[in-house]
Amino acid sequence: MRLLNVMMLPCHNNLSISNEPSPRLPRSRCRRWRQSRMGTAVVAVAALLISTSAWLSLVFSGTTTRCWRRFKDWEGGPHYLSRSLPWSSSPYLRSIPPPPRFDLPPASPRNRSLSERGNEKKELFLNDILFGIAGSSHLWKQRKELVRLWWRQSEMRGHVWLEEQVPPEEADDSLPPLMVSEDISRFRYTNPTGHPSGLRISRILTESFRLRLPNVRWFVLGDDDTVFNVDNLVAVLNKYDSSEMMYIGAPSESHSANAYFSHSMAFGGGGIAISYPLAEALSKFHDDCIERYPKLYGSDDRLHACITELGVPLTRENGFHQWDIRGNAHGLLSSHPIAPFVSIHHVEYVDPFFPGLSSLDSLKLFIKAMRIEPRSFLQRSICYDRVRRLTFLVSLGYVVQVFPNIVPPRELERSEHTYIAWNKLRHPHEFDHDTRGSYKSVCKKPVLFFLKDVMKDGNATLGSYARAKAKDDLKRKVFCFPRSPPLQYVQNIQVLGYPLGKNWHLVPRRLCCKINNTGDELLRLTVGQCGKEARSSFTDSL
Repeated sequence: MRLLNVMMLPCHNNLSISNEPSPRLPRSRCRRWRQSRMGTAVVAVAALLISTSAWLSLVFSGTTTRCWRRFKDWEGGPHYLSRSLPWSSSPYLRSIPPPPRFDLPPASPRNRSLSERGNEKKELFLNDILFGIAGSSHLWKQRKELVRLWWRQSEMRGHVWLEEQVPPEEADDSLPPLMVSEDISRFRYTNPTGHPSGLRISRILTESFRLRLPNVRWFVLGDDDTVFNVDNLVAVLNKYDSSEMMYIGAPSESHSANAYFSHSMAFGGGGIAISYPLAEALSKFHDDCIERYPKLYGSDDRLHACITELGVPLTRENGFHQWDIRGNAHGLLSSHPIAPFVSIHHVEYVDPFFPGLSSLDSLKLFIKAMRIEPRSFLQRSICYDRVRRLTFLVSLGYVVQVFPNIVPPRELERSEHTYIAWNKLRHPHEFDHDTRGSYKSVCKKPVLFFLKDVMKDGNATLGSYARAKAKDDLKRKVFCFPRSPPLQYVQNIQVLGYPLGKNWHLVPRRLCCKINNTGDELLRLTVGQCGKEARSSFTDSL
């Protein structure tokens, strides 16, 4: 405090503004004080000049301008925002490493061209699909007749893969070219009940991809006893983006088979569709992958195991049919799901679809109906005749069933249990779909009218159905008296089916039905796509 008072004392001055005495500093000390103030001022001015010159040189420098622009960009970026948040200064957050990068392999030129189309979706055509058909040289002579039923040489691409060459006389230019699979002896196979051919068949996708055929968007795998409805196959695959990794198919109808293999596995007999990017990814490691699974049974589970390693799930489509059943397939065909019918397998192990025809002739008529109107094939429609209390269940291209009473749609949508499982068990719990028991009373059983012929009628389809001769017709007349059999004099039914919209399968719905007229021997029905406000006639029949 004393020192402060001393420093504030004025220097010696001849002028006095007060008569009061005041303390004075010595002249020498006052002179030194004036000199120090002047030196400080000089230093401050010099520093200001230097700093101003430096600032001007920085402002007009090109490097500084670029740095300033980068700073502004960084200032407006997400990192600047995160640092400005109150919790971003936590030392714990600063220590967290950045998330790992999951780099995808570079896309092939074909896939890049697909992605460059942007939101414009390219329509899928039949020749955009490459088929890989698993065959056996010992069975090819018989099985090629099944392939001939659905193969269109001028429109389709694909190969039949055999374990060895067949005699030259078994080659046929109207069928897919025959290929011999690569040797599989280097791979391990330790399953005690299966066969090593599962290794060969699992590699058909990889061998097909390595052919590097141009403009392939989908690979479709099937067996030589698989029958495809290729028009519906195109319609189904057209829903999906072929530039993404897609694994499409369906499980088995058999609960035991799904429990043993997987409920999330596509069965190859029903057909498996794999997009080009997924096939490309699989081809890079498939051989190493199947070495990790020597205990698996066959080809489908090996393919599923490798696809699962890529993290791609199964996309289910109800139209793919492994068909793991035996005997009378009537229950599944007549109550087919409301979905495009894509494929059928094991056709040699079920009864002929149509009475009075052989298995091969039944398939020919079956496929003829598919080609006439693939979109409406096997689509169910229900008509109700409230006057006579009758129910009509129409399965286009297969059968018309006439029930002698009103049956609710919920019951008709369940498959009648007319078949047995692939393992020959008969219990309904052996199936992974809805089933219902067959009618035990002859008075409740439907009268069946099976497809006899089908043709185009202008823009519509005209199917002719003939009454089936049942062995219990006499019982019905005797035991169901006084109630007469339904439509006892009608021998034929004509069904006029109008075409469905192109995208009907995107929002599926059961077809609507109308009874046009009935005669003594002929009944006419009309079916087609329902309007948005249309309702079933079931409520009117109650």
